Amino acid sequence: MATEDVRRALVTGSSSGIGLAIAQALLDQGWDVVGLDLAPARIVHPAFSSTEVNLCHTEATERAVRSAGAVQALVHAAGVLRVGRLGTLSNEDSQLMWQLHVDAVTRIANLVVPAMAQAGAGRVVLVGSRVARGMAGRSQYAATKAALVALARSWAAETAASGVTVNVVSPAATETAMLADPARAAVPPKLPPLGRLIQPGEIAALVTFLLSTDAAAITGQDIQICGGASLAA
Repeated sequence: MATEDVRRALVTGSSSGIGLAIAQALLDQGWDVVGLDLAPARIVHPAFSSTEVNLCHTEATERAVRSAGAVQALVHAAGVLRVGRLGTLSNEDSQLMWQLHVDAVTRIANLVVPAMAQAGAGRVVLVGSRVARGMAGRSQYAATKAALVALARSWAAETAASGVTVNVVSPAATETAMLADPARAAVPPKLPPLGRLIQPGEIAALVTFLLSTDAAAITGQDIQICGGASLAA
């Protein structure tokens, strides 16, 4: 990237799970990290700062992003899972997931990505899900994660010539606190052929690569970390 000596990443969902692993991995690689999360920060590091914010609230989110200053990378890892089959779908759940997964990153990117393009360098990674391809009992969640792929491809087309890359990383079932959420107890996670859950650190490793100079030619892609789940016919 153009500003290798000053690298600041904005990471949503930085207080737990995948977002926490990504924030820590970036710090380990010398990035400054600004975390946005509803929960209190769990990282203590001189290069880490955070703001407690409900990303479903437009004005609060935009204030937090503006206060973060210029960033060279955006990682949207904040997420929530609500499950339900036809006949039991909840509009409230749908709105929550859409606001957090799609609306929030749209507002954030609208503020930070044009500045990246103007600077001639930048990285955006959206944490999606293999469920985006469709899964029984998770239609509302799948729809929001599929929307992230459409956003990424559209933004990548807009910014590729400006040195900005935009990609999606889509894990299969990952070992995070989300798996213990009572709201999804009726739909247990399905182990991939690998025979175990994906680890947050494995996702963080790919994200940090996509934020590196070596990944400058990768944009508009939905990269799956699925433990072989995508190999099934």
